[in-house]
Order: sequence, then C-alpha cells, then structure tokens
Amino acid sequence: MIAVLLAAAQPVAAMRVAFDRHGETSAAAHGVADLATGRVVTVDDPVRVASISKLVTAIGVLRLVEQHRLDLDADVSALLGWPLRNPAFPDRPITLRLLLSHRSSLTDGVDYVLPLDADLRTVLADPKAWDAQHPPGSFFRYTNMNLPVVAAVVERATGERFDRLMARLVLNPLQLDACFNWAGCAPATRARAIVLYRDGQPVKDTPAEIAACPVTPARDTSCDLARWRPGVNGAMFAPQGGLRISARALARIGRMLLDGGRLDGVRVLSRRSVRLLETPLWRFDGTNGETEGGFYCGYGLAVTFLATPGCRDDPFGDGAARLGHGGDAYGLRSGLWIDPAAGTGIAYAATDVPAADAGFTPVEAALARGP
Repeated sequence: MIAVLLAAAQPVAAMRVAFDRHGETSAAAHGVADLATGRVVTVDDPVRVASISKLVTAIGVLRLVEQHRLDLDADVSALLGWPLRNPAFPDRPITLRLLLSHRSSLTDGVDYVLPLDADLRTVLADPKAWDAQHPPGSFFRYTNMNLPVVAAVVERATGERFDRLMARLVLNPLQLDACFNWAGCAPATRARAIVLYRDGQPVKDTPAEIAACPVTPARDTSCDLARWRPGVNGAMFAPQGGLRISARALARIGRMLLDGGRLDGVRVLSRRSVRLLETPLWRFDGTNGETEGGFYCGYGLAVTFLATPGCRDDPFGDGAARLGHGGDAYGLRSGLWIDPAAGTGIAYAATDVPAADAGFTPVEAALARGP
C-alpha cells in the first residue's frame, strides 16, 4: 500500500512504522537503500533522520536534569567556562530551556556544521551568530546552532563525549541500534546505512563517505577523534541532526513517550520529564517568532506541536493535536509524531523528496496518513 501512496512522488526509499504504547501496529518499506547496489530498504535500516535528533538530545538532557546534574534554567556560561552572551544583550543569561526551545537569540548566520578541530567559543564570537533585534527569551527562531551549544554544556557537565553520553542515557536503555554521526554504530549497522539522495544524486552517507570519517573532518582533512575535548566543539557529533536510526527504532522512542516514560516495563524518563516534553513553551501569536512558512507554530523542549489553525503544520489533515519532531536535510524528510489522546503514533522517513514551498511535503502527508 505504501508504494501506491508514494507512486506520484517517487522517493528513492520510504519507511513507515505505526504504533501504540504496546507495540507496532503496522510496518512497511518501499524502494532501495542504495541505488548503486540496488539494496532493498527495510524498516530496520539506519538513516540520518535530521532534526528528530534534537528531540533525542532533549531526552538525554532531561535524564541529566533528573539526576540533578543539569538545571534547565541556569546560565549555561558557568558550565561552558566562558560567557555565552548575545553581544547586543550582554546582561541576558542564556539557559538550556531557551536553547532547546529556540528562543536563545542564536541564529544560523554562521555555519553550524563545524569541522572536527573547531572551537565553538570562537565561532560564537562572530556577531553574525546572533539576533541583534530580539533579546533571549523574547522570540522564536528555529536555529540548528542551539544544539551544538547544548551538546557542549552536557559534555562539560559529565566529562563524556556527546555520542557516547547519548548512547548511555537514551539509545542503550531503549535498546536502539543507533548512533550520532556513525561514530558509535557497529560496522554491521553502518553497512545497512540508507544513502541520502537529491534529484537522484547521492549527497550523504555513501559507503565511501562513511568509511572515510564518521564525523566532519578537521580543516586539514584529518579524522582523529582523539582530539575531542569536553565542550570545545559541541557540533562534532551533530546533535542537531546527526542521529542515524531506523524507522522501527524511532517507533520505540514514540512508544516510550506514549507510555509516560516507560518502554516494555522499563522506565527511561520520569513522568514529570515527559510532561515537560508535552508542554509548549512558545505559540505563534503573529509577531513573536518566525514560523518558516507555517511549519513551526508551537514548540517546546525540542518538541514541535501540531496542528495550529491558520498554519501549515498538519500533514495528517485531521486537525488532531500531536507532538514530536520532523526532519529535513539532504533530500530526506522524516517524522516522529504521537497523538497522546488517541494513544497512537507514526515514525517515517523518505529519501530524495522534492522540496515544498512551505509546510509539509505531499510525501510526508502520504506517510503520515498511511493506508
């Protein structure tokens, strides 16, 4: 059925898993993971799910909050070891709550995909990284750079490498065969990687690229992960979009959220933390943020809220309130959405998806609504 739904758009690969809190209710895949080999895609193959990574990062942050190792409302400068300040508003502290909800006043005016040897403090000293018109806490602007700062903070708080920390806090407890930026995935998992395409051309995660370096190489093209130091380069493992995970594994995250922080009888998050994820921190009122064409009209701790009257944020087409996160990068579109009232959810991803003017694409609508 998924092949019929997607016939007009023709993504190279598409995966969809529907679930409730008890387990999967349906699973389907269509297309190929790698055009060069013709390998047929499955719902167990890992793919770079782009910004759904932010939600997974937030789950890790909340686990550290539960352990009293982080405070959502503390000035992150103390942990970073240097003052994180918008130069236009030097007296306004920036917190994890503001960073995760894209209200920090950071912008993507500088590149957030940083080489292995980058120094985040130096990058953020550039005034182009900041919104000079709106102080922290006053305006929503979806900004990938927020997440490397979050990663730097958690590395400084724990002394652990971000990808390994997320494995310990989130991926392993949920029994997910997944990793950030391939560094933590086993060779057998990397061999099942889904290649990302744009207009039929490979743009990310080809076998040759994965073999060359699991992160963005240093400026001299070297790839020595021993150069990592806690908090120096929070972008190294791409907390904003570098999670490699299958649709089936994404569904397990959704099931955990639907069941109040538990999965298969094991508690991963407290109910209080799940309630925090279920709580919007920003709603568009016409002037208090940028919606990117109506795609973002409600947002929380790295959580997007659907659907908002007057916005273009309802790929399901039924007006029901949902929460989760979407992903859009390198021709891929992905989504993890749960409907708490109905107790159901969807995880999906598709490669080589034609861009939309604004809002969700027809491919996403087909995957969201299903058969």
